[in-house]
Amino acid sequence: MKEKERKKIVLASASPRRRELMKLLNMKFEVKTSDEEEVYQSTEPEEIVKELARQKAGNVAKHCKNSWVIGADTVVVIDGEILGKPKTTEEAISMILRLQGRSHQVYTGVAILETGENPECECLERDAHVERTDVTVWSMTEEEIREYVATGEPMDKAGGYGIQGAFAVYVKGIRGDYYNVVGFPIAYVAHKVKELVR
Repeated sequence: MKEKERKKIVLASASPRRRELMKLLNMKFEVKTSDEEEVYQSTEPEEIVKELARQKAGNVAKHCKNSWVIGADTVVVIDGEILGKPKTTEEAISMILRLQGRSHQVYTGVAILETGENPECECLERDAHVERTDVTVWSMTEEEIREYVATGEPMDKAGGYGIQGAFAVYVKGIRGDYYNVVGFPIAYVAHKVKELVR
């Protein structure tokens, strides 16, 4: 076997949605996460998600020998402002009030690192990519927003909503990769992983 074929595939993410999407690759993989703090210097959303994806992959790669390590980070952007995960129900309501009746952008950065026998010395970036999807939301009443937030679904999601859940009935349309909005552009990842490991 070639060395590349022996390498493990490691997903550097705690996201259950990314884990489920990775299963579509029909390849064996492990999930490992890092407790290290993630900070960024970039100012543009495209560069921020790429920088954070590299950090996540890099933090995990240090502990994974002979591996392909995949890191990802997703942000929701409206009017140039990044909307993170809401900390309170009122913050979730405020976010969706901004999104309703308008279009916004979802960016996901993906970084793939390759490690050798000594990951501290042998760690190479093999890919860094940013996927953008535009999402348009139907107009919503405050009552509809409060009912949605009461489901609890928004609280662990960037922008305060999950396109794959109850919020789907309010999505007027998307332009780009649907799974990017879920948090992982799986078709792109599948293409790159197969290209690298063959």
